[in-house]
Amino acid sequence: MNNEQTEKIFSALNEFQIETPSWGFADTGTRFGKFLQDGAAIDIHDKLADAAQVQHLTGCCPSMAVHVLWDFKDSEDPLSVKRAAEKLGLKLGAVNPNIFQDQIYKYGSLCNRDSASRQAAKEHIVDSAKIAKQISSRYLSLWFADGSNYPGQANIRWRKRAITESLQEVAAEMDSDQIMLVEYKPFEPTFYHTDLADWGMAYVVSKAVGPKAKVLVDTGHHYQGQNIEQIVAWLLDEDMLGGFHFNDRRYADDDLTLGSIDPYQIFRIFNEILLYRWETGRVPEIAYMIDQSHNDKHKIEATIQTVCTAQELYAKAALVSQVELAKFQERNSEIDAEECLREAFFTDVRPALAEWRKARALAPDPLRAFRESGYAAMAAKERRERRVALGISGTSSYA
Repeated sequence: MNNEQTEKIFSALNEFQIETPSWGFADTGTRFGKFLQDGAAIDIHDKLADAAQVQHLTGCCPSMAVHVLWDFKDSEDPLSVKRAAEKLGLKLGAVNPNIFQDQIYKYGSLCNRDSASRQAAKEHIVDSAKIAKQISSRYLSLWFADGSNYPGQANIRWRKRAITESLQEVAAEMDSDQIMLVEYKPFEPTFYHTDLADWGMAYVVSKAVGPKAKVLVDTGHHYQGQNIEQIVAWLLDEDMLGGFHFNDRRYADDDLTLGSIDPYQIFRIFNEILLYRWETGRVPEIAYMIDQSHNDKHKIEATIQTVCTAQELYAKAALVSQVELAKFQERNSEIDAEECLREAFFTDVRPALAEWRKARALAPDPLRAFRESGYAAMAAKERRERRVALGISGTSSYA
């Protein structure tokens, strides 16, 4: 690797930041059950401590996203959590309302035909926006489980209008610099129709809401074979790309470690973003966030894996010669254009990444450094004992 390539990688890594999710450090599961880990976070302070470990080792995760009902208990007001984060060198990031867990949301939240349920959901989202303001976060991250299971069950057009009008009312309550990120998902938990099932639906609703709404792309929330980088390119061109939830998936849904199935796809997404920047001279504001809840992998190790993979793929995308690529695209030189991507993708950027870390007094290999630190065993022991003291049932032998 020559000096010019190393400089490109360093420049890319200097600007790249990715947010970890609080729920990624806690025990989670599937609809069939949970497999518990002794070292899993019990409360928000455990989550902050774990997120601080990731930031300490990688140097590119200065913020942690929070889930309102899961992270702000009665005894934990947002400002106290913010101060606790700052003591650990962290910021609180995107605020995620919970409008899918309570029984009133059985038939939807903002799309529910019951006016009381709709109002409760709307008030909760507005309250979440106020929490975001309290903790100095710009982002309100919205995912809706709204949908139906059977043909004829729901008036799809009525529900489209309901969610649009409700989010317009929420936007009116938000500060001018706040952004709601509107996520989409083809299916689950409902299996006939989902109210925001793809990027086009999220785009239409966000455009109707106005400048405070952007589309959030979750890399796992697509059908098999979906060209996600094309979606990214279109949203960039429309100035409607707000952020990402990064993960991977083999069949459906998400939660696999980033790049574990298709790292080339994430590379292609980053390439579209950097190509847009090169062509337009604009640096779009994009919130890079992780959305993974590992049931069997060690949670901190899986997060470090994801962060390091994201750094590697972003660095690889920075090596693409945009000048050469544009020239080949103009000439329709398809082989040469593709080789521009392949050459960058197959470049081993790990030595340069290790040098970047050393220059910032970071461990050259964050995963190895974490394993050697003893933090996992220490946290597992302390949290196992605390669960017993608190009368929390369920432990595992995983340390």
